[in-house]
Amino acid sequence: MDYQQRYKKIRLLVSRINKGRKKQAEKTDILCNDLIAAQREFIKRLNTISFAANFYKSIIGLANMGCLLSVAGKLIKNEIANSNIVFFLRQQDTFEMYPASSDSPNPVEGFFTAEVVEDICRANKICHMDDIFAMGLQGNLTILNKVSAATIPLGQFGRCIGFILIYRPCQTALADEELNRIYAVSPGLFCAIRACLVHSHT
Repeated sequence: MDYQQRYKKIRLLVSRINKGRKKQAEKTDILCNDLIAAQREFIKRLNTISFAANFYKSIIGLANMGCLLSVAGKLIKNEIANSNIVFFLRQQDTFEMYPASSDSPNPVEGFFTAEVVEDICRANKICHMDDIFAMGLQGNLTILNKVSAATIPLGQFGRCIGFILIYRPCQTALADEELNRIYAVSPGLFCAIRACLVHSHT
């Protein structure tokens, strides 16, 4: 009798130890996953800071609009692989379009009306293709369906003077992480563009 009771107690003790180990292992897994996620987020932020530092270093002191947008476009193209960049700047009743590279074909030219450009500027946020279509973008769907595109506002404190159009083949869709890196430097680019405009007027 004593033997059976001891055996039951030992089994109960072992069961409790195993349950405790299982719970501890689950907590350890959760902690490790949290640490890995935090490390990945930290690396993303470091990459964004590194890109921003290099971006601002490259455009500082550029007073010519064409030169500024050319340099900015190359930096963005280097950051987002296989991408095409077009800058849209608002004028009084129209807009100016500045492709970052004149040697690459621009399948979106002519699709953006002054009204669509104005609506994108008013949105003052990252807009994906669905958002732009909802604003009235019209064009050759055969061409537009082959690209992944988004716009990034050029503004600060609620004021928007234009946007950056980024697009590339839809086989490699633009990732939010890539767009957020460019969005991080857009206020500084806005200030540089505004300085160029002031300089050109003086």
